[in-house]
Amino acid sequence: MEDDAFDTALIGAAFRRAGERGWSHVSVAAAAREAGLDLARARLRFPGQIAVLVKFGRMADRAALVTAGSPGAGTGNVRDRLFELLMRRFDVLQEHRAGVEALLRSLPARPGLVLLLGAATERSMGWMLEAAGAEATGPLGLLRAKALTGVWLWAVRAWMRDGSEDLSATMAALDAALGRAEQAARMCGRGIGAPAEPETASTSSAPTEPAAAPPIASPPTQEEPHGPEPENPA
Repeated sequence: MEDDAFDTALIGAAFRRAGERGWSHVSVAAAAREAGLDLARARLRFPGQIAVLVKFGRMADRAALVTAGSPGAGTGNVRDRLFELLMRRFDVLQEHRAGVEALLRSLPARPGLVLLLGAATERSMGWMLEAAGAEATGPLGLLRAKALTGVWLWAVRAWMRDGSEDLSATMAALDAALGRAEQAARMCGRGIGAPAEPETASTSSAPTEPAAAPPIASPPTQEEPHGPEPENPA
C-alpha cells in the first residue's frame, strides 16, 4: 500500500472512531487496528494524535491546491477563487463530518490544541491566498492571512449548523464573510488580493453568532514557509 493510501485509511479510521466514541478515545493504534493496518508502520508515520491532525489538515489543503491547478481555476477575481478553494477544504471536512464535529466539541477542554490549530489555520490561509493569486508574505500578507482566518472561522461555525446536502448555508456564510472582508480591506485602501480586482456584490446572509470553532489545518513547522513552496503533502 502506498503511503498516501495508508495515511488516508488511518485518518479515516481515526475520524470514524472519533464520531462514534469521541475524540478522547482516538489513538493511532486503535485506528490502525480498525483499518487493518500494520502497527509498526502506523507508529512510524503517526507518532500520536497530533500527527493525525497534521496530515488531515494537509489533506484538506491538498484538495484545495489541486483544484487551484486545474484548467480554468485561474478565472474570476481573487475573492471568487478564494471561495472555491475554501469550499474544497469544506468538502474534505464533510467527508469526515462526525469525527470533525467530535474533535471541535472536545476543544474547549484542550486550550493547547486550540492554539495549535489556530496558528495552523493562519498558515493554511496563507497557502489559499497564494493559490488565489494574492501575496501572503510580508506585513500586508500576514494581515491578509489573519483576515482570511477570520473568514474561515466564521464559515466553520456555519458549517457546524448546516444540515443541507449541498452545504448551501455554509456557502452563503462564506460568501458573505468574504464580502465583508473585501469591503473592510477597501476601506483601508487594501484589497484581499490585488487592488485592481473588481468588486463582486454579495447578497448572501451570514450566521448571527461570531465564529468560535477552530478549523482543521496543518500545524506550522520551522521548515515550512508562510507562502507556498514545492512540497509533497501527505
